[in-house]
Amino acid sequence: MLIWENIKIACKALFSNKLRALLTMLGIIIGIGSVIAIMTVSESLTTSISDSFQEMGANNITVGLSAKSEEEEVRADGMRFGAGNRNASITEDDRITDAMLQKMKKTFQNWISAVAISESAGSATVEKDGDSASLNVSGVNKDYFRSDKVTLLAGRSIKKADLEGNKHVIMVSDQMVETLFDGDNESALWQKISLNIDGNYQDFYIVGVYQYESEGTVSDSSEDVTTNAYIPLTTAKEIMHSDDGYTQFTIVTDTSVSSVSDFADQIETFFTPYYMSNDNYEIATSTMESMTESMSEMIRTVSLAISLIAGISLLVGGIGVMNIMLVSITERTREIGTRKALGATNGSIRLQFIIESMVLCVVGGCLGIALGLILGSVAASVLGYSATAPVAAIMIAVLFSMVVGVFFGYYPANKAARLDPIEALRYE
Repeated sequence: MLIWENIKIACKALFSNKLRALLTMLGIIIGIGSVIAIMTVSESLTTSISDSFQEMGANNITVGLSAKSEEEEVRADGMRFGAGNRNASITEDDRITDAMLQKMKKTFQNWISAVAISESAGSATVEKDGDSASLNVSGVNKDYFRSDKVTLLAGRSIKKADLEGNKHVIMVSDQMVETLFDGDNESALWQKISLNIDGNYQDFYIVGVYQYESEGTVSDSSEDVTTNAYIPLTTAKEIMHSDDGYTQFTIVTDTSVSSVSDFADQIETFFTPYYMSNDNYEIATSTMESMTESMSEMIRTVSLAISLIAGISLLVGGIGVMNIMLVSITERTREIGTRKALGATNGSIRLQFIIESMVLCVVGGCLGIALGLILGSVAASVLGYSATAPVAAIMIAVLFSMVVGVFFGYYPANKAARLDPIEALRYE
């Protein structure tokens, strides 16, 4: 008998006992639905985290000084190194120099899009007409906003001429403008403000206003919000009397870089000769890519564990399918005897009931997938994420449904195939 004919017979048998078939499929529906719902939420959460990290600079590499291990290591040539002092303060000789950065840019010119540098200039307060605002002042270079993107509302950002001339220009937030200039961003441009930085007053001219992004903390809800302000890096070093060089910078990689993590390893290798003789510090890198992978892996692990627990209902559903198939065989004993008397082989009888079991499970699986997608979408929406359908999980669910049908349908089908036709015909 053709497989298609067996499928039609199976569908006819299911429709003749709709309620019984639905109750039998319930375990499959709940099991598949639970797994798909969990995987939908997991995919949505993973996608949301990846997008968030992408906005934060997933392709960026943070490069900075790191204390060497206090344990002494011996190289293959017998040279000893390491044994660094973790408590040693950073000196000017430890810092990353402009010459190192220039050589790095030249060496990896096709892979580096920008090098962003910032240095804290401390906290400051600014007053105007009885109102005051608190600021965290950072000195930045012209590439800084390639890694830490801000939305410019008025004016401009820090440019090369500001750095070369050690100019006293500043970028402030619209939150500060709201406090001191009644929210008029355009009128605030080129206004002179006096910053009290650790008791020292420094005059700056506002050249840009950016949009303040609230982080949703308790302090953000108060009127006294401390926002970031940006000044030229050279000006910040001059004010703070900082040493030459840098302790940290950020590389914005080019789109041609296929693996940010591998490129980060190459950056570490590049700086190794510079710090080979440094007893206390070396260069270390970190990437958002590794953080994203770690977070995604953790979410997948938790989702898999929960899915395995939810999958227990699939086992219950499979047992239900086996039970109903045994009942169906008992009810159709005379039909089986008639078919065998007319020449049906054991293989055709076995195939008929296996296909009937598979149809039962696949229909239940499809209903479970639909239920899971609905529940998963609702859950993702409640959590504030856009729903992402787990295509791989859906394909696996359909395949798994078929496997369950074969596995739990084989024993009843084999029992039906081995019935003695004479005894089957005499069965009442």
